[in-house]
Amino acid sequence: MLLTDARRHARTGPQGELIPLDEQDRSLWNAQATNEGVSLLEETLGSGALGPYQVQSAIAALHSQASSTENTDWPQILALYDQLLQFNNNPLVHLSRAIAYAMVQGPLAGLIALDALANDHRLQGNHRLDAARAHLLERADKQADTILLYRAAADKITNTAERNYLLVKAAKLAEASPRLP
Repeated sequence: MLLTDARRHARTGPQGELIPLDEQDRSLWNAQATNEGVSLLEETLGSGALGPYQVQSAIAALHSQASSTENTDWPQILALYDQLLQFNNNPLVHLSRAIAYAMVQGPLAGLIALDALANDHRLQGNHRLDAARAHLLERADKQADTILLYRAAADKITNTAERNYLLVKAAKLAEASPRLP
C-alpha cells in the first residue's frame, strides 16, 4: 500500500485529470514512502513466504524505483507477472502482463499477446482491452486504429477522469494527424 500511495500526488493533474504512470512527474512521488515500502517488501521476501501480494508489491517497487518508464526493469516485471499468474489467472493480470511483454519485446509482440485475450468473456464490455490495444498501437505508430480504439474504450467507461483521458488522447492524435478520423 505504501508503494502505491507513494505515487498518489502524481496520478492526477490540477483539474483532477488522470495522469498515467509513464507521464507522471516522478519528483512528486514520495521517496520516504517508497523506501519504507521497499524495506517492508524486502523483509517479507526474506521470510520465505511468497504470495500474490508480495508479487504485486515487487512490481510496484520496481515501478517506484525506476527513474523513468524507459529505465524500468521491464524484464523483471514481466517475470513477476508470470509469477502472479500462478496465483491469480485473472484476465487483468494477463492484460498487464501483455503490456510488460510489449515493453520488453516491442508493441507488436504485445498486441499479439492482447489478441489472446480478445475472446475472454470476462473482458467483454471492459474498456481496458481497447485502451491497452490503443496504447500499444500508439507505441507502434499506427495512429488511425489508435484513435478509434481510444474512442471505443472511452465509450465503455463511466469513470469521468478515465473517460476524459481516453478522449483527450484520441483528440490529440486526431489533431496531430488531420487526415485521420
